[in-house]
Amino acid sequence: MESALSEHIWIWYALCGLIALEALFWHCVLGFLRRAKPTLRADTYDGPPDSAPRISVVVAARNEEQNIEACVGSLLAQDYPNYEVIAVDDRSDDGTPVLLRRLLAGSEGKLQVVTIRELKAGWFGKNNAMREGVARSTGEWLCFTDADCRFTSRKALVAALRDALTHRADFLTLLPPLEEHATWERIIQPACVIMMLSWFLPWRVNDPRSKIAYGNGQFMLMTRECYNAIGGHFRVRAELNEDMVMSRNAKEGGFRLRMAENTGLSKTRMYPSLTEAWSGWSRIFHGSIPSITQLGLAAVWHVVFAIGPWVCPAIALAGWWLTSDRTTLPWLSMLGASLAALVVHQSVLWRVYGMMHSRRIWSLAHGLGSTVLVGMLLNAITKSLGLTSTTWRGVTYRSGKLETDAVPSDDGVVAADPEP
Repeated sequence: MESALSEHIWIWYALCGLIALEALFWHCVLGFLRRAKPTLRADTYDGPPDSAPRISVVVAARNEEQNIEACVGSLLAQDYPNYEVIAVDDRSDDGTPVLLRRLLAGSEGKLQVVTIRELKAGWFGKNNAMREGVARSTGEWLCFTDADCRFTSRKALVAALRDALTHRADFLTLLPPLEEHATWERIIQPACVIMMLSWFLPWRVNDPRSKIAYGNGQFMLMTRECYNAIGGHFRVRAELNEDMVMSRNAKEGGFRLRMAENTGLSKTRMYPSLTEAWSGWSRIFHGSIPSITQLGLAAVWHVVFAIGPWVCPAIALAGWWLTSDRTTLPWLSMLGASLAALVVHQSVLWRVYGMMHSRRIWSLAHGLGSTVLVGMLLNAITKSLGLTSTTWRGVTYRSGKLETDAVPSDDGVVAADPEP
């Protein structure tokens, strides 16, 4: 066995070398990204432009009693002089309507509340709700956010608009830092975010010559002209990942897309439970990476370059421990090569976690998070193949199409408008 191992040990060295080279490549990328990545900060903006265009902020809420008060409260606290907030209650049957009425009473005219009691046929709930909000808006700019997102600075709108004007962006999307409360969030969320950012590199998104587009529904700011030209939410009415599709539509339509990180402007906790995270991230991967081949390649890549750095030392250590002669050179050399590759790999993750505002110590659990991530990618593949369906907010989809609509209430429809 030792003879056969010595003969083929070059395969092991090649694998460890690839892992180390991949990590060194990302070290170079991070060096460039640190200098080039666009980042918005509240302390770099001293106020709105002299002629502040009106901004309409639209947020949809379905059973968001845990989040809606903090979200809308943070929107109403913005120091931008010319804006409105439109909160759309999308068929909530919890305390969301009561909280919105309370917020409305103290909003001094800044807040509108739109109530939807029936899902419009052929529409995904959030897209229908956002469309109803836009129908009542008056702003030259439209800002879309999620109910689980809150603006942590009063200058969030100022910073976003001034950045968009400075860079002549028609469509600006921000990446809010993710809150991580539970252990599973600290393990899984960073792996999912790294997956998305490595696939949608900011400088490629911001390059008009590149076809790569990225939109984050937690914060999207766009001109009304851009919104109307790309067909608004009507064009994405049955899309699970409407933000990604809208960003593609904008870039294909010749509008300038800009993606930026934010520091201290907003944050969000995406999913409160592991079950919701599994379903939610699988949905995101399914909608963001529509090609089955690309999803498969992403899964293989993570097996080799995210899980492999931990599996290789484990195999070498087990082989060394189980061999009769523990001084045997092949197993020791394989263990040494594996550990060297792991150190280089972890050095990259240490930097990445710091840049993501996550605790660096949790980078040691990245292999475990990536294992769950691969499962999510495989789940996304089954959805792309039509083998499984996605149920989200009461609507079931299969192969990207509506399979069943949510059951409407008997109260009728509030806020229904004709399609554009």
